[in-house]
Amino acid sequence: MRVDVGGTELWYEIEGEESLSVVLLHGGPGGFDHSYFKPDFSQLASVARVIYLDLPDHGRSDWGPPEEWTFERAGDRIHEFCVALEIERPVVLGHSFGGLVAIAYAARHPDHAAGLVLQSTFASFDLERVVEGFRAIGGNEIANIVRRSYQSDPTVTGEEWERCWQLFGPWVPSAEDKSKILRNEGLNEVGGRLMLEVDLRPSLAAIRCPTLVSVGRLDPITPVWAAETILDGLTCAPSSLQVVEGAGHFPWRDSPHDYWSELIEFVERVVA
Repeated sequence: MRVDVGGTELWYEIEGEESLSVVLLHGGPGGFDHSYFKPDFSQLASVARVIYLDLPDHGRSDWGPPEEWTFERAGDRIHEFCVALEIERPVVLGHSFGGLVAIAYAARHPDHAAGLVLQSTFASFDLERVVEGFRAIGGNEIANIVRRSYQSDPTVTGEEWERCWQLFGPWVPSAEDKSKILRNEGLNEVGGRLMLEVDLRPSLAAIRCPTLVSVGRLDPITPVWAAETILDGLTCAPSSLQVVEGAGHFPWRDSPHDYWSELIEFVERVVA
């Protein structure tokens, strides 16, 4: 289904019939859409309506000029999307790049969400620390590829990046999983630069709703220290940290028992 939001149509799908809604914001930039959340997040349908959403300029939603894309505008679109569908007091879960959108949304509309889940994400990207993290697990050659990739070096090959991608955790989306994704290559480079430059740490203090910050212990791209930085900035929000042992960037696949029990408990607590 699609809905007009400020002149832009956003694609979405709803699963479940509970009164509380959980809105899922996927990663990116440009290279992902809602599809990698499936079928796993169906588990939330027992306690909430699960709303899969393709972010603005991603997947099956409308694409505009990449140079006009900002986290702030995307955060506003999330609020407008909820208003258009009469979704009141949702829990918004942002994974990876989508976590930055979730931070912008919650800071700019602090009275709207009932709860926030910042999953495997960061408030500002410290390239040097990320590179050193990859160096620790993959060696100097991997560290150099990661640096070149995040600095948009056009000479990085698909084979080189695949070596780094496999270090994101025990499970990463396969070629078959990626084949389901509608990629916006034009946004990938622009969004990558924005991701390197953005600093949403000052925005964290504006967030007021209960917030769960969740991260896999083995995640090298959004490490535990990035989650702890977010937690430190949430000075006005009741917040907690979940570190999922044995998990990487997609902890619901790596350690499902530990992951789902705490996430569902958080959602139920927000409902209560």
